[in-house]
Amino acid sequence: MAAVPITVPGVGESISEGILARWLKPDGAVVKSGEPLYELETDKASTDVPSPTAGILKITVKEGETIQIGSTIGMIEPDGAPAVSASPAPAAKPVASASAKVSTTATSGTDGMSLSPAVRRIVAEEGVDPAKVAASGPGGRITKGDVLAHLATPPLETKPASPPPAPAPVTSSAALPRETRKRMTGIRQKIAQRLVEAQSTAAILTTFNEADMSRVMDLRAKYKESFKAKHGVPVGFMSFFIKAAIEALKAFPAVNGRIDGQDIVYNNFYDIGVAVSTERGLMVPVIRSADTLSFAGIEKAIGAFAVKSRDNTISVNDLQGGSFTITNGGVFGSLLSTPILNPPQSGILGMHTIQKRPVVIDDQVVIRPMMYLALSYDHRIVDGREAVSFLVKVKEGIENPERLMLEV
Repeated sequence: MAAVPITVPGVGESISEGILARWLKPDGAVVKSGEPLYELETDKASTDVPSPTAGILKITVKEGETIQIGSTIGMIEPDGAPAVSASPAPAAKPVASASAKVSTTATSGTDGMSLSPAVRRIVAEEGVDPAKVAASGPGGRITKGDVLAHLATPPLETKPASPPPAPAPVTSSAALPRETRKRMTGIRQKIAQRLVEAQSTAAILTTFNEADMSRVMDLRAKYKESFKAKHGVPVGFMSFFIKAAIEALKAFPAVNGRIDGQDIVYNNFYDIGVAVSTERGLMVPVIRSADTLSFAGIEKAIGAFAVKSRDNTISVNDLQGGSFTITNGGVFGSLLSTPILNPPQSGILGMHTIQKRPVVIDDQVVIRPMMYLALSYDHRIVDGREAVSFLVKVKEGIENPERLMLEV
């Protein structure tokens, strides 16, 4: 059977190239069809690309190189034999330990029959015990297909819990080099570009306010169990802030607009971006038509993006567009910040950590859970009065969450 080329798939209309961030399998490894093969980074997202077929991996392009969409970066040889890689990928298994296991069993199968060279190489590289492989060949021989089938079958036994890792030794700074240089990922380069673009092309100003979180917290505590039982997702703070922001955007449409040349474009839709911090950098997946969603619908959308972020499956379409963005620095303990616009949007709402503080209510000093709110906006399109009024509207919605639920 002819070798199958590994081609770089298209990941968006505006994307013509990417970076081969890393191979997830070493050269010469046995791979299964659909198994994650390599990590492709573009200026918008990072994606694990699956293997087009099962067989032996032959790598032709090194990690870190820029690759064109549609180009060939390797081959899958269905009938090939695995080779020892000259430069194994980071996740390669140590061959030495596998060879030690095979030294007593690799020369014979379950019935004392000898193993073919191809089978011996696979069991050596993958650390397979031939005694556990179901043989289907003539005379009880183990074939290469038997080993591949064994690898594709998840083990039934549960591995014992590994002991906690020992604390990392403290390394003296004298033992470290004076500097360490690491290439910026494609996503990090794009983040840097967009942040500089936002600062240099917009007149960014930030206004602040604070919200009493008591009533939202009381509602969540009262209905969290029944809400999750009915909808299958917990109710978080973000859904309240998205609902409050949408009501404010309807009242002050300039914050939901953008500048296009000499024109002001007012968006009559509410696609809300939710900033998410990942190991690969900041991403802003967009909840489409958030104004048409219920609290449960918003929470389900947020949960789906969290799973995609964890599994590295966020697509370019998930990140494109958006008319307004909300970012929550409070999850990291931020008390106050000035968020930067996500171009070409004209507004971004910053949430922060909830902190109990003394406040005056009806001439009495009481302790309440308070959150500072920040709205950064483009002063070219949004006036100060509109920005301050927008944030007051958000504050009113958070402090009266029943109005958000009843849409009054």
